[in-house]
Amino acid sequence: MFDLITGEAKHLPRHATFPILVSTTAQVIVVGLAIAIPILLVADKIPEIPTMMAFVADVPPPPPPPPPPAPAAPKPAAATATTQVNPAAAPIEAPKEIAAERPSDEGINDGVPGGVEGGVPGGVLGGVVGGLPEAPPPPPPPPVQRGPVRIGGQIKAPALVKRIEPSYPPIAVSAHLEGVVILEAIVDRDGSVNEVKVLRSLHPLLDREAELAVKQWRYSPLVLNGTAERFILTVTLSFHLESVS
Repeated sequence: MFDLITGEAKHLPRHATFPILVSTTAQVIVVGLAIAIPILLVADKIPEIPTMMAFVADVPPPPPPPPPPAPAAPKPAAATATTQVNPAAAPIEAPKEIAAERPSDEGINDGVPGGVEGGVPGGVLGGVVGGLPEAPPPPPPPPVQRGPVRIGGQIKAPALVKRIEPSYPPIAVSAHLEGVVILEAIVDRDGSVNEVKVLRSLHPLLDREAELAVKQWRYSPLVLNGTAERFILTVTLSFHLESVS
């Protein structure tokens, strides 16, 4: 290269060009083998396309004819109407002769064949001696449950036999709780108070004391038409503080 720049060109000797030519030829052969060998291997693996073969089949035979229809079911024979003759019915034709009546035993007609002894004439087979028993009378209706009778009007409250005053809790006294508690009491037939319900509340603490007191009360029994009855009445309790002079 420097020789070209300086203008001085040097030529290679002839004995040095021969190895270069041999080397180039060998490289070309190697590259060609490297390209040709894979192509030959791939060409060996390509499957051969089979030759198409055509087969000629005969025309299929025609389908068989349809089966004949099933024979019709035979019609059921018409049922012949049978006339049942009632043996107890009166004869239509006149009898040829009249037989004499058979005398009955001791004035009693013959019973049903196979019946029981002592049956009713004209009864049915398998009857009961002496006839069927009479049905028992129906049971009496249950007594009507009446509610408690409310005191008022012509019905006066029975006498109060035992009275317990309600206690005044100290906390209610210190809080200056005063007023009236109205209760509704249900009294049993023996005069004892069974249930108590608050109708007008003053304070839960005083309401409770009033209920506890009224539940301990006792009245005389309320008798109406000779029967003791439950009754209901209204009770009023007052809670008042005594004034200190």
